[in-house]
Amino acid sequence: MFHVILFEPEIPPNTGNVIRLCANAGASLHLVRPLGFRLDDRSLRRSGLDYHDLAPVAVHPDLDACLAALADCRVFAVETGASRRYDDVAYRAQDAFLFGPETRGLPAAVLARHGPDRRVSIPMRTPTRSLNLANAVSVVLFEAWRQLGFAGA
Repeated sequence: MFHVILFEPEIPPNTGNVIRLCANAGASLHLVRPLGFRLDDRSLRRSGLDYHDLAPVAVHPDLDACLAALADCRVFAVETGASRRYDDVAYRAQDAFLFGPETRGLPAAVLARHGPDRRVSIPMRTPTRSLNLANAVSVVLFEAWRQLGFAGA
């Protein structure tokens, strides 16, 4: 139904939690290399438990390959500096959500590929900087799924 893209994820438990989240919400997960861990990492397996069989996971050598695989999808970059809130978008099935690495977010060159109408943020109180990656994915993914009436639940 939806696609979650993790651009150069660094922390195995976050990716494991996103695998579980995608399985529960019926989304596909796309991982863009380089990864900050091996896919057989013990902490990734522990976090994802047995959900890796329930969520399609694709690994792409770079962002270009990932976006080519999702050429028919609208891609929304989720980043803290966007002026559009994540809940101000009317989502459609097959939309994709792009999240950056935990320690640095999406690079300017990646953000430049997505116009302001395709960049969304999650409101936060100052002086906080960001949410945990898995939490941010769940906020956006569940809003999109809610808009479609939790189809398949």
